Amino acid sequence: MTGPALHQHAPRDPMRITTWNVNSVKQRLGHLLAFLNESKPDVVCLQELKCVDEAFPRTEIEEAGYVVATHGQKGFNGVALLARQPLPLREVRRGLPGDAEDVQSRYIEALIPTPAGDLRVASIYLPNGNPVGTPKFDYKLAFLRRLTLHARALRAREEVLVLAGDYNVIPEPADAADPEAWRTDALFLPESRAAFRALLNEGFSDALRACDDRPGLYTFWDYQAGAWPRNLGIRIDHLLLSPQALDRLVSASIQKSLRGLDKPSDHVPVTVELDLG
Repeated sequence: MTGPALHQHAPRDPMRITTWNVNSVKQRLGHLLAFLNESKPDVVCLQELKCVDEAFPRTEIEEAGYVVATHGQKGFNGVALLARQPLPLREVRRGLPGDAEDVQSRYIEALIPTPAGDLRVASIYLPNGNPVGTPKFDYKLAFLRRLTLHARALRAREEVLVLAGDYNVIPEPADAADPEAWRTDALFLPESRAAFRALLNEGFSDALRACDDRPGLYTFWDYQAGAWPRNLGIRIDHLLLSPQALDRLVSASIQKSLRGLDKPSDHVPVTVELDLG
């Protein structure tokens, strides 16, 4: 599911940046460690850790060769950044600015020095927003507005910037196997999609769509109703790139096979390769 390379000559060692909603890092630790060992991504953005910072399996992941920064929460939410050694994580920001009363752990950001200059990466877990017509949907839209304002400020730095995560937004009908089934869902309502477009309009590009515009590319399959065997998926996990990152984009791909593992997450990893050599 990898799209065509945007560079005529791909670099020898592009930097691999992966986003993955693991849906409980403790339950999915075996899958995560196997993925780190086999795929060796340079940076990993995790969402839905469902544990406090102290309970995060830091030792196991450090032994796999990664440095770790977490922003956890008991039983819910939680995000993390992993960088393959010797890459460091600097200027770590925990929490999205704009609402001092927001206690949900949904945003972590860090600066990663590379041979080609600084790379800034964020791991984002946007609110689901259901049920519609409740404060949960209001919070989703407010979070998207705050993210857009923060992204605008980051964009002004003209850095290589990747905003990665589970956005809980289906951008277009082509991003759902059965769009009609999601018509009244917070993930696909016009307000959610418009807010996502407003974020893109700040100068960001959807990495996967920059490489591959085919329908049928999904990142999530519900556990219920045989969604996975019937391929009734949706695409809600995205990596948004600043212009400086887009200029260095080599490829984007979905690691779909991981959904077929025993006791998998309902999301699969999505990976971009950037020429930062």
